[in-house]
Amino acid sequence: MNKHHAKYAMTLIAALMAGQAAAHGMWTEERRGNIEVIYGHGAEDNAFDPKKISGAWATDRHGSRIPVTVERLENHARLKPIESPAVLSVALDNGYWTQAPDKQWLNVGESKVPGALDSGRYYKYSLAVLHEGAELPALDKLKLAIVPQRDPLSVEVGEALEVQVLVDGKPAADVELIADHVNNPDEVAATTNKQGKAKITVRNHGLNVIAASTTVPSEDPDARVRGMFSSLSFVSAKHEH
Repeated sequence: MNKHHAKYAMTLIAALMAGQAAAHGMWTEERRGNIEVIYGHGAEDNAFDPKKISGAWATDRHGSRIPVTVERLENHARLKPIESPAVLSVALDNGYWTQAPDKQWLNVGESKVPGALDSGRYYKYSLAVLHEGAELPALDKLKLAIVPQRDPLSVEVGEALEVQVLVDGKPAADVELIADHVNNPDEVAATTNKQGKAKITVRNHGLNVIAASTTVPSEDPDARVRGMFSSLSFVSAKHEH
């Protein structure tokens, strides 16, 4: 590969990584008896740096905390609660991304890029409801949260589930919601009202991943915006085996 091709390839990789930082989602899923952190767009299951997991929290049916550790593997992460949780949430910090004058995206803060065109710091959050009748704990660790207004595991496929989107703990209007992030990640199913609420039709027998993303202005000198993705996942209690 000559120098021109190498430079072009590096530019494409940087742009791809910046796009992933903003567009990729995160949720948790049980696989082979383990609770895995899944990172990707749609059905993709991409590798990621497990050091980016900034926190994980688990609670029982009554909202009491269950200790949970993060097993950081080579290119992904696995969660290890000491007992079966009823509710599980995770946070991931994707770091700073800044667009340089030549339009390349660099994985650094804006102060390190003279003449920067754009910048942001990007976060991913997930909330999984795992057991029917579970009491939701305080979700202050999730700066963007999709909160079900009733037990999602009691909702049958084809029925509507009302949710409320919170940004920094406050209802957020005009946030677009994806009803089925895994199978149709680009289809907007609803937009939140002034109370941050919207109704989503439950799509799947089995795993459902509802998603939302938004940006807010940032006071961080290294980022013009704070970008956030969040998911609400649950396995339909009425699914067929």
